[in-house]
Amino acid sequence: MAPLISVNEVTKTYVMGTVPVNAVAGVSFNVEEGELLSIVGPSGSGKSTLMNILGCLDVPSDGTYRLEGDDVGELNDNQLAQLRGRKIGFIFQTYNLLPRLSAVANVQLPLLYSGGKDGKRRSITALEKVGLSQRLNHKPTELSGGEQQRVGIARALVKDPSIILADEPTGNLDTQSGKDIMEILHKLHYDEGITVLIVTHDPEVAASTERVISMRDGAVVADQTSGEYVKTILAGRGSL
Repeated sequence: MAPLISVNEVTKTYVMGTVPVNAVAGVSFNVEEGELLSIVGPSGSGKSTLMNILGCLDVPSDGTYRLEGDDVGELNDNQLAQLRGRKIGFIFQTYNLLPRLSAVANVQLPLLYSGGKDGKRRSITALEKVGLSQRLNHKPTELSGGEQQRVGIARALVKDPSIILADEPTGNLDTQSGKDIMEILHKLHYDEGITVLIVTHDPEVAASTERVISMRDGAVVADQTSGEYVKTILAGRGSL
């Protein structure tokens, strides 16, 4: 069975003035269905650019990225949008909620764009999964940061995606709220078998996943289990 994600010698090159710069430089790895993993690295390591490629927001300059067998590099903008809509749920550091809409309406938005049926019912179910059954009609300004991020998770879930991509999901939260969000992501992974990929600079968040891919200067410098990653950090040889 083919992996859910297959990244083979992927490079993303930008031209800065007249100088080509490889934001991602020959990266290769696979992700199997049902994995919980993180991509870590300092600012400028290429992890955000790689996240955009994995989320079908961008395409490689070279190499091949396949999502459930689809070669992303061969798709046009409309096809990329359709692939994102069907298979990927996004969670953002800044939540990206519309302030005038209720929690239910924010969660329902992806279904309105994609023409999904039973949108309100599905949105309520998604919010119940993240513990917000009592906050359905609250607007973002009436919710804490942690609750807003829960709405963001529900919005990612409502489409039943193949993979959830979380970009610094705890970055704007206090310690306890961050732990709560990670518990929800773990529960979705373990209880429902959802593939979750987290981009983070936080070694504690990375260590809580099952697998850690470390990046520096656009390249993968380590692909480890969480236990191996923690040992590397404790030994003072970490990439962060």
